[in-house]
Amino acid sequence: QVQLVESGGGLVQAGGSLRLSCAASERTFSGYGVGWFRQAPGKERLLVAAIGWGGESTYYTDSVKGRFTISRDNAKNTVYLQINGLKPEDSAVYYCAVHRWVTAQEMAEKSPRSHDAWGQGTQVTVSS
Repeated sequence: QVQLVESGGGLVQAGGSLRLSCAASERTFSGYGVGWFRQAPGKERLLVAAIGWGGESTYYTDSVKGRFTISRDNAKNTVYLQINGLKPEDSAVYYCAVHRWVTAQEMAEKSPRSHDAWGQGTQVTVSS
């Protein structure tokens, strides 16, 4: 089973930027769609961005459009989430998950429980 490790979280001031990384253990990583989710304390884990297995399709939830950019480097088995213009409401634990052979839209439509693997999460805290 593919293993995922997130990194890049931290404490930043509002308006700042972070780049999160999701590194996979499997060389067939290019065959997975990847989603970035976030979960704030007491709230549901929600998808914020996704990229399809081919890297050509992307999805963003409305609240992050224009500020978040998802990309992938299959040679490094890594997916990135560039976050600009951070807001205090972006504070959460960010998780990546993978699902084999899905587009970004399909990743958004599938139940999180159906995904093939999850990382352990990385904390993002935005101070006002």
